[in-house]
Amino acid sequence: MILLASRSPRRRELLDQIGVQYRVMPVDVDESRLPGEAAEVYVERVTRSKALAAREREPSLPVLAADTAVVLDGKPLGKPRDAAHAVEMLLALSGRTHQVMSGVALLHEGELQYRLSLSEVTFAPLTEDQARAYWATGEPADKAGSYAVQGRAALFIRHISGSYSGIMGLPLYETGELLGEAGLLEV
Repeated sequence: MILLASRSPRRRELLDQIGVQYRVMPVDVDESRLPGEAAEVYVERVTRSKALAAREREPSLPVLAADTAVVLDGKPLGKPRDAAHAVEMLLALSGRTHQVMSGVALLHEGELQYRLSLSEVTFAPLTEDQARAYWATGEPADKAGSYAVQGRAALFIRHISGSYSGIMGLPLYETGELLGEAGLLEV
């Protein structure tokens, strides 16, 4: 049994997929990017902060935490504040390739281990009407970069290079490595 430091239903689905027993323990950490902070450093800091915050609340179980950032031109896009912000992000991604960085951390027996998954996603060109219609579905409201690869946004994605599960929010290869090395999952 591990603690999952996340509210994300996608992360729960992915852990279910690989047969991990977990208990959900959502945590609230400051996910603001620090001035001048590189995207990779940002993802690692937030991921580690989530693991440590969950550990403070429940010290007896291993903690798994993750964070995902959609990165365009070196800058994490974050989650949309509102419809206008979502449309702005989607149009910025339109016809371009961006990175998705997913960090995963395991805090077990006093040791915090971390892995990073890097993927690239290429969007087809989008119109403003398409972006507005996608926002109206409600799907992008709480998603980094304003889209969900596993949802309707799949219609916009021309090419993926990397980890599909990482783009969803929990890179299973790296997660399996961490859990396997800790003796918490047989792979």
